[in-house]
Amino acid sequence: MRKNKESLRASILESLKNRKKSLPRPAGQPERPQGTLIASYNVHKCVGADRRFDPERISRVIHEIDADVIGLQEADTRFGERTGLLDLRRLERESGLTPVPIAGTRKAHGWHGNVVLFRQGTVRDVHQIKLPGLEPRGALIAEIELARGGSIRIIAAHLGLLHRSRAQQTRLIVDLMTDGREMPTILLGDLNEWRLGDRSSLNTFQNAFGPLPPAVPSFPSTLPLLALDRIMANRRGMISAVEVHDTPLARVASDHLPIKAVVSLEPPDTETEVRSQAVQA
Repeated sequence: MRKNKESLRASILESLKNRKKSLPRPAGQPERPQGTLIASYNVHKCVGADRRFDPERISRVIHEIDADVIGLQEADTRFGERTGLLDLRRLERESGLTPVPIAGTRKAHGWHGNVVLFRQGTVRDVHQIKLPGLEPRGALIAEIELARGGSIRIIAAHLGLLHRSRAQQTRLIVDLMTDGREMPTILLGDLNEWRLGDRSSLNTFQNAFGPLPPAVPSFPSTLPLLALDRIMANRRGMISAVEVHDTPLARVASDHLPIKAVVSLEPPDTETEVRSQAVQA
């Protein structure tokens, strides 16, 4: 118990150092960056920080983000038929975001609450993965050919609350990565890990994704201290710095803030990559 408290304290201190990344953008700074914008958002079953169920607010935040690809977590009810909570048809009409199709569900938006929406492209392949652990958790893997150019594999996941479950889930996701293909891959979602150092279950991902990007606090939305939400890539230099989408509406619409990053699907410059690896070595 003492080690857990020390790890949580260290995580909060690290988050406070990174609070400047959570501050709203200055007035006049462009909201929509150039490039392919990837985002992740735990919508908390559309229940806001004020404990009010309001799917419309969530849709407005998704409009604000204006992503090319966005992964949502907790977009369905938790039990039973897992009924979807958002008006995806309206969202598609108004924002151009299309849900990645999934099989075997009638009323749910996604797979174990995970939804991937994309703008202008073609879905080449989809896999629904049930993750091990005591809680019903899953990952949605989609290979998308984007209309603006480039193909990308998205692994959208929501990991468990228990450390033992997360350890099993991260190992399974890494195993899924070892399929011999070098497709640009983004892992995103609510990974529910606040620990730092050797105790963090995220260390398993370094085998497939290399050094993890700096933690960016996204939870709780009213005073973000813990970096539970993550975006990482399997290629060095593929993503820009991960940022929170911090607006007045986002602070109240869910208990998580969305996170986002710009992705470059251009092949890495070999000479630059070698120099970068040499410096880090």
